[in-house]
Amino acid sequence: MKQTIHALSVACAVTLPVFAGTVMIEEAAPPMTTTPFETARRPISNPTLFDLALPTTNIHPIFMYHRLPNTVATTISPALAMGGDVEVYALQFEVALSERLSIVATKDGYVRIDPDTTPLWSDESGFANLAGGLKYAFIYDPANEFVVSGTLTVEIPTGNHDVFQGEGELSTNLIVSALKMWDDFQLAGGAGVHLPFDGQLSTTSFMSAHASYEVVPWFIPLVEVNWHHVLDAGNGRFNYFSQAGGAVPAVAQFEGMDLLNFGASNASANRDFVTAAVGFRSRIVDGVDVGVAYEMPLTDQNEGVMKDRFTVDLVWRF
Repeated sequence: MKQTIHALSVACAVTLPVFAGTVMIEEAAPPMTTTPFETARRPISNPTLFDLALPTTNIHPIFMYHRLPNTVATTISPALAMGGDVEVYALQFEVALSERLSIVATKDGYVRIDPDTTPLWSDESGFANLAGGLKYAFIYDPANEFVVSGTLTVEIPTGNHDVFQGEGELSTNLIVSALKMWDDFQLAGGAGVHLPFDGQLSTTSFMSAHASYEVVPWFIPLVEVNWHHVLDAGNGRFNYFSQAGGAVPAVAQFEGMDLLNFGASNASANRDFVTAAVGFRSRIVDGVDVGVAYEMPLTDQNEGVMKDRFTVDLVWRF
């Protein structure tokens, strides 16, 4: 019995250092490089103003098919004939300089207007204005999946008059955005003001909200609401002469929401325009997702320029 115990002791004395050495040389696990924000979703509607609060590097092509209302409210008639559609082809991009700061390009693209009631409204196409600036996340909290950021962009009137662009002096957008995630559920919001540097164009504000839930990576349903408000009407100077003889700024009783700014002097008659959008995103591969949304007005459609809108986009983060 004593010999058996002695043999076991010798065996333990020989094998324990071997196992101990094996444990000591085992490599440590690599540090985690991902964050809870890897699956954060960008809103689809109101794309020139409503952005994801999170600074990232991405490219964002967009296509919009926007139907115009059959009639619109004007000082000439409360139901002036309109109809037709607008197509928009745009490419936004963002470059993250750090986890908190990025450069953003928020407005550009090509616009085609195809009205039903020619020659009052003219079939025209041309480029949109250019806008870009900086986004800074002054609250960046991955542990609580929470971000709040501020964005400052400047819009340059480089676009074509035929598609209601290229007027006024410079203007700026001051925007605050927020993002909160609970695993697969996400809420996002944004609010801001559009401030022209002169009195020709209207001063407007907006508020937008987004909610989405990742059922599976290829099906992430979402709902969004947008409220556009006219703070101060434009000067109503005759302009954009290929459309309604240049009378739009003088007679329109509404403004152009996210894409257009007529400088309408009677926009205070219908200051508010509210829309809702439903759709989904689908993550094709990590870092790439596509989105589809259908948007319609909740306020009277003839008090704005939207009957409804279909938006298709792609977001490639890298």
